[in-house]
Amino acid sequence: MACFTHIALHVQDVDKCVDFYQQYAELILVRERNIHGKQIIWLAEPSKESCFIFVILPGGPGHQQADNDFSHLGFALSDKKRVDDIAKKAAQAGILLWPPKQEPFPVGYYCGVLDPDGNRVEFSYGQPLGDNASHD
Repeated sequence: MACFTHIALHVQDVDKCVDFYQQYAELILVRERNIHGKQIIWLAEPSKESCFIFVILPGGPGHQQADNDFSHLGFALSDKKRVDDIAKKAAQAGILLWPPKQEPFPVGYYCGVLDPDGNRVEFSYGQPLGDNASHD
């Protein structure tokens, strides 16, 4: 059996992406490496550093995504208010993609935000995933 341990993305601006994921997803810096002059960052949820990490690598071309491409990263939140708060913050920053919306189980309540590299990021409540999973 395999264990899913990390995802890694090449981005144009490591610092902007790290700041985004720290502010919006509340990820923490786990490790910072410098390999041949390139900054590599490991981020994780607090107290879950040995379970799953998000690796940010330099040198990406920037993410371009077609309107009908629903590829995204997903983060589960503890309640609907947190989804609303993130949507409000993202709207003020001009990066809100999808305003909060309620969908039937298993999708739940969610909004979409654009990260600095052009990746779509979903923040949700009520999905059967994560620490606050709903099992309706």
